[in-house]
This record gives sequence, structure tokens and C-alpha cells, in this order.
Amino acid sequence: MNMENRKLLEQGIQELVIPADNVAHVQVGNSLEHALLVLTRSGYTAVPVLDLHFRIHGLISTPIIFDSILGIERIEHEKLTERKVEEVMNRKVPLLKESDSFLRALELSINNPFICIGKEDGVFAGILTRRSILASVYKNFRNFREKN
Repeated sequence: MNMENRKLLEQGIQELVIPADNVAHVQVGNSLEHALLVLTRSGYTAVPVLDLHFRIHGLISTPIIFDSILGIERIEHEKLTERKVEEVMNRKVPLLKESDSFLRALELSINNPFICIGKEDGVFAGILTRRSILASVYKNFRNFREKN
């Protein structure tokens, strides 16, 4: 492996992270209706679920919400206002610390469109998207090709 590729895999992820202030999210106590509005307005299919102290608890997605309101014979719209995000969210969150390596981020991005980033104290720091990871890989290999 050449030095450029080694540097890429060992580099940190900090410069690729989208800060928490720029990331759509919902809170554990929000209704499913609120979560669906956030998802629809943001254009995302999933967003992080945080508590009042901005710690990560899960992910909520449009498919999870729709699955939770589908009854046997009808869509149970009333559940949108009755149920809370924490009741149905996915608690398996792809999570990295700010100090983790690019290689670990690359590994997690294989099965996840974005990865939540947590500070050492568990507070949500932002997300790392598969797009930003792939752009970094592409840039590295394009530069390698131009040099050789």
C-alpha cells in the first residue's frame, strides 16, 4: 500500500463530520407525527433521535413510522399523534467517536448511509455521510492516478 492510501486510512474523521447544529434530528419524547414532519421537510429517510441532553438514543425513519401505523385492515393514522418516537425507534445506531479512524468509518459506511458521531461524553457531535467518505476516497485515488 502506498503512503497516500495509508495516510487516508489512518487519518481522523473530524474534517468530514457534518456538525450537530446542521443535522436534522428529533427527540425521544416527540410524537411520530412530529418525526414524520421532520423527515418529510428535511428530505431524509432517517434522522438521529436525541434526549434533552443531546445524547444519541436511536434512529427514526420513514419506514419505521409507516410500519408502526399499519394495521391489519387500515392505516391507523391516530397512532401518529399517540405514539412517541422512543417506542418505535431503531436502537442499533452506527456510532463513532470523533477520534475514530477513517478506516473504521469506511467499514461502517458499507451498510449505513450515515454514521452518528458522539463526543467522548456521549453527546451527539454530528454525522458522517457515506457520500463524504466516498468523496474522500475518490479524491485520494484521483490524486494518486494523476501523480503516476
